[in-house]
Amino acid sequence: MVKPAITRRGKAAAPRPKGNVRKLHVCTYNIHKGFSQFKARMMIHELRKRLHGLDPDIVFLQEVQGLHEGHAERHHDWPEAGQHDFLAEGVWPDTAYGGNAIYDHGHHGNAILSRFPILSSHNQDISELKFERRGMLHTEVAVPGWKVPLHCVCVHLGLTAAARRRQMVALAERMEEVSPGDTPLIIAGDFNDWHNRAGNLIAERLGMVEAFGGINGQPARSFPATLPVFRLDRIYVRGFSVERTEVHFGRPWSKISDHAALSAHVSVGQHSPA
Repeated sequence: MVKPAITRRGKAAAPRPKGNVRKLHVCTYNIHKGFSQFKARMMIHELRKRLHGLDPDIVFLQEVQGLHEGHAERHHDWPEAGQHDFLAEGVWPDTAYGGNAIYDHGHHGNAILSRFPILSSHNQDISELKFERRGMLHTEVAVPGWKVPLHCVCVHLGLTAAARRRQMVALAERMEEVSPGDTPLIIAGDFNDWHNRAGNLIAERLGMVEAFGGINGQPARSFPATLPVFRLDRIYVRGFSVERTEVHFGRPWSKISDHAALSAHVSVGQHSPA
């Protein structure tokens, strides 16, 4: 059974932006449950420091540990709250979390941290195998000055090409239903898509552009974080112009997770539905 999406609102944080927001900074990161590569060290405190330093408006996180009783017993400085709320403290007032893998001593899944109000959240089970639990977390975000909500989806896809394609079809079908046409949309996460096949399906069906590769280019190399070779992580946008992007790899990032973090600065035009 997949844990429903949980939304937290209004925690103590920096003041929310006001006025008409036309530019956004977004980031996606597979945080490896708060541990370094090969789970050698617990790195959740360093991770929070680095994310706060990046200071994006919206953060898409995968492999987020919502609860782990064993880690809490073994590590004296293990956060009392779920990792999504611990990371958000002081910067992102609203969070949404969807647990995908549920076990006796805890659960983990995807999360979205937002500087703006999260209006709704929905976590959909897209698992193909019992031992490989996957989900997509969909939120609607109220960006100041926008006529319509921003739809944000955080995904972590399967390890086989066939599974990823079916998961992408499920994602496209949901977004065609709840976010049709040119509604502003960001889909980000760990696609595990070595050959960029599933990503092409998203671009074609939903009219999206990959932030790093544009229409015809390739996504960024993001794995392993020490010296990225494989293009696993993505940020897809619709209704935005991409101003600049960055891959956060090497030290200190390679000490935090096995994936690099990706960030993109995007803007909306004068005639956007936003």
